[in-house]
Amino acid sequence: MTVQSPCEPSPVVSGCAVQTLAVQTSAAEACAPLATSAHAATGGPSPSSSPDQPGSEEQTPLIEPLAGWHLPLLSDPAYVPLQPLLQRAAVLRLPARALQWLRIPAAAHLCPEVLVARQGSSLLGLIVTQPENRSGSCWRVQHLRLSAESGKRELSGALLREAIRRTRGAGSWIAISSTLDGDRLAALREQGFQPLRTERLWRWAGGLPLPGVTAETGASGEPWTLRPLNRRTARAHWQLEQAACPGLLRQLLDRHMEDLLDRSAGRGWMLFDPGRDQAVAAVRWLGHHPGGGHDLELTVHPGWGQLIGPPLTSLLAQAARALGPHQALWLRSDIHDQPLERWLRQLGAEARGERVLMARSVWRRHELHVPAQGAAERLDAVLRQLQPRRRPMPTPLIRR
Repeated sequence: MTVQSPCEPSPVVSGCAVQTLAVQTSAAEACAPLATSAHAATGGPSPSSSPDQPGSEEQTPLIEPLAGWHLPLLSDPAYVPLQPLLQRAAVLRLPARALQWLRIPAAAHLCPEVLVARQGSSLLGLIVTQPENRSGSCWRVQHLRLSAESGKRELSGALLREAIRRTRGAGSWIAISSTLDGDRLAALREQGFQPLRTERLWRWAGGLPLPGVTAETGASGEPWTLRPLNRRTARAHWQLEQAACPGLLRQLLDRHMEDLLDRSAGRGWMLFDPGRDQAVAAVRWLGHHPGGGHDLELTVHPGWGQLIGPPLTSLLAQAARALGPHQALWLRSDIHDQPLERWLRQLGAEARGERVLMARSVWRRHELHVPAQGAAERLDAVLRQLQPRRRPMPTPLIRR
């Protein structure tokens, strides 16, 4: 007979303790990935994605909407020109969402949508998108900036895919890229963007006196007249743009009169022919240029090429005087429009490179309607009417 010491655990108790310890270890290992994923869902950098740990470079960057705590991390020189825009987007994001939920049209242009690519506590890149019209059928890639030196093409494609995926109701997208930026052009082509036209960017420092608008006369012999862009003249500007814009680009942009007023904030001027009471040339403000000055859109009716000269100079000088002195004006021209480019050179504008206007359509899959199935349903409905019907049974009267 063996006597067990009171200080020595029994074999049964030891086995239960070992099993209990194993169960606790397995539960801890199972909860570890859940805690890591929950920590990442809160928006802060996860412990496994710390840049100090080895192997963090192989992890996929996290793409998420811009938040207020991202702003101190945007210290790379690539983001410095966009600081005012990014601060405005971070502050007005929630009010813009509330106005969109209330279906207020002006909410679409209140602030842009910004997505950032983050790896740990460092931001690798960002994309800024904005609707081109009130209906949201066309969106524009406004800025695509990267701070990482490696993997630019892959990161650009990931940001573009995520921006397109998150945008609801967009039927088309447009983007602009420099002809010298091969990585961005390749990323846009991989996402389905196709080139529509090549433009040349011009910078005009202004400084011309305002010439008389009566230097040239219209077809009716009456002088040209300058009119501002407002709600009364917006339809004339819209008709001019529809006539001057190529058909495919016009279909993709899907602009209306309200879109012209929203984008330009009412700052635009038109050259009218009083005899026909129509706008034949116009200049419209598009926004502030990142390099300083103002972006302008110059439109000339394709049938009024004789306006390229003193009348168009009067129109541009009026815009320069209204936007303020010592402000550079940035203009665009098609590289195939030789008369317009010759006039810009004579005006003293400086060519600042070429860029490509690219666009893509977002195709949605729809359920196919089988004709045979519809015909069978209609035949079944007709035969159902020809079937004999029974007379309804009378409901017995129950006395209570």
